[in-house]
Amino acid sequence: MAARLLLEVVTPSRLVLSQMVEEVTAPGVRGEFGVLPGHTPFFTVLDAGQLSFRSENKIQRLAVSQGFVEVLPDRVSVLAEAAEFSYEIDLDRAERAKARAEERLKKLGDDEEGFYAATAALKRALTRIQVAGR
Repeated sequence: MAARLLLEVVTPSRLVLSQMVEEVTAPGVRGEFGVLPGHTPFFTVLDAGQLSFRSENKIQRLAVSQGFVEVLPDRVSVLAEAAEFSYEIDLDRAERAKARAEERLKKLGDDEEGFYAATAALKRALTRIQVAGR
C-alpha cells in the first residue's frame, strides 16, 4: 500500500472531508502546490481554485475559496471560506454569478476595491463551473 496522509477540508459551516489520501494539489496565493506523504511542514494562504486529491488511484476535485492550508508530514488541513464537490455545485447559479461578476467588471471604472471584489467573484464562479465539469 502506498504511503498516505490525512486530508481534512473544513469550512465555517461544516467538515467537508476527512480522508486518507496519497496526494493533494491545492491553489496557493503564490501558485499551485502539491503535497505527498512526508512533505516538509509549511503554512500558506489558500487561493480560490480547484483542490484535487488522489485516493486509491482515483482523482477527486473540490472548488475552494480563500483560506489557509497547514501541511505536516502526515496531514494536510485546509480551512476554506467555502468548499464544494462537483455534485454539490448548482451550475445555473455559478453561471449567473459569473455573468454578474463580468458585468460588474465592465462598469467599474476607477473603483480599485470593487475591481478586486469582482475579480475574486469571477474567479470563484469560474472555478465552480470548472469543477462541475463544464
